[in-house]
Amino acid sequence: MPASAEVESSIERQARRAITVPLLLLVWAFVIAILPFAALVAGVVDAARRSRGSGLRALFVFVVYLSCEVIGVVAALLLWFTRVWRDEARHVEQHYRLQRWWAGTIFDTSARLFDLHVVVEGREEVLPGPVLVLMRHVSVADTLLPVSLLGRPLGLRLRHVMKRELLRDPCLDIVGQRLPNAFVRRGSGQASREIDALRTLGRDLGDRDGVLIFPEGTRFSEQARKRALERLRAGRTPELATRAEQLRHVLPPHLGGVLGLLDENLHADVVIAAHVGFEGTRSLAEFWRGALVGRTIRLRLWREGRAAIPEDTEARIAWLYGWWETIDAWVDAELASARS
Repeated sequence: MPASAEVESSIERQARRAITVPLLLLVWAFVIAILPFAALVAGVVDAARRSRGSGLRALFVFVVYLSCEVIGVVAALLLWFTRVWRDEARHVEQHYRLQRWWAGTIFDTSARLFDLHVVVEGREEVLPGPVLVLMRHVSVADTLLPVSLLGRPLGLRLRHVMKRELLRDPCLDIVGQRLPNAFVRRGSGQASREIDALRTLGRDLGDRDGVLIFPEGTRFSEQARKRALERLRAGRTPELATRAEQLRHVLPPHLGGVLGLLDENLHADVVIAAHVGFEGTRSLAEFWRGALVGRTIRLRLWREGRAAIPEDTEARIAWLYGWWETIDAWVDAELASARS
């Protein structure tokens, strides 16, 4: 069953969807109707600023995203109607397939339109499950990587830790809440309740299952890095603040979610996922300006056996920071190599 850090009534859920689903359909219909004119304007702007067609590329990616949203909502409705004569396991598997189609279609189309080169190293390390996947977070686009590059080719069924604001996305709301995911509210003041919701994701994991979490909690930026360092300095962990100050490309990891997942599933190995190529693409405006065109997206995966993960809490924190230092060093080396 879906995990939720905050109890939500059916009335609240349906009230939100009564707004977001019609709004999605209206926006999609409007964008399709004005697409020829919008493409002409984007092409003129691209020519004026010599941006390698970045505006047109971004426009068509947006159209594909909206279309996938509409198809996903319609497919979810059909799956709801067919549930009465399908067993629960098959019903859940169909939603995982829909999730993989949605993410994979958006990512593949974006890769083609933005002329991306994608390289994955260490994918053979991911299976078998159960695994806990800890991934670097730097862009709105890197959230597509786990399902597109791990879930789809490997058949890995990932359970996601996502911020609650994503429930405004109709497809993520409907399909995401039919699968065992956790939508958490950041800064709610109810940290223990949020962590309890995350812990439930680590239960009953099989050899094709994994849990995905972005331990940094938000996309990397210098402003976010400064806020994180200030939080650590103001806390009771000066040694962590000292280590975090050395990180140049990643934010210091939040501890509660990762430690809770490790406590809940004593048999899961950990997969560390680092990537480069999405730097400077935190917002949609940066995609419009062409920041992503022609990039190489490189995903690097390491697997840490459960026996290598300390049992003591303090030792686990040091272990997690050690891996984040490894990611930071790898990113630094990759970026330096790309500049040379």
